Amino acid sequence: MKLYGYFRSSAAYRVRIALNLKGLSSEMISIHLQKEGGLNRKPQYRAINPQMRVPALALDSGEVLTQSLAIIEYLDEVHPQPPLLPDDPVERAKVRALAQLIACDIHPLNNVAPLRFLKNEFGLDQGRIDAWYHHWILEGFTALEGMLRGTPYAFGDEVTLVDVCLVPQVYNARRLRVPLQRFPKIVAVDAACGKLAAFDKARPENQPDAE
Repeated sequence: MKLYGYFRSSAAYRVRIALNLKGLSSEMISIHLQKEGGLNRKPQYRAINPQMRVPALALDSGEVLTQSLAIIEYLDEVHPQPPLLPDDPVERAKVRALAQLIACDIHPLNNVAPLRFLKNEFGLDQGRIDAWYHHWILEGFTALEGMLRGTPYAFGDEVTLVDVCLVPQVYNARRLRVPLQRFPKIVAVDAACGKLAAFDKARPENQPDAE
């Protein structure tokens, strides 16, 4: 397998964690989102993923999968141990809801493309862009804090898809200096996951293309 990603992409970070949890290896191919206007926008990568986003996972069969949650659920179905979703349908739905709260509600508003649009099209300075970023993190985390079980992981005793999504989002929040004192459950879950090798190995600073 080949994983097209960028060390600082939280979506690629999720997939790296999932691969590590499953004990799977892949060739990492860096698609830098800042150099030369974004290597993801070059024809070579557009041919791999027409959406021009990372990650993309090229399977040994030649098929290419996109969208981090779809990739992770594929990995969970093909390599079911350890499972990232509970067996019970209601529990599975709850785990997916929390993961999507992060991946679909928080993350898209703070991704590179909208932040760049705020700067280039609306002329916002960095302070106002940071205020935008903080607002959506704080709003999302406020909801998430009340929904986590957090004993010790996001949904109980076992790592799930929620943890896989949460840790990269906390990493980004800290990088942008979002205050997290109001979220003791989130901070505790992040700390518990950080003790696991699969999460530590996936950290952005541990990637070959880290700057």
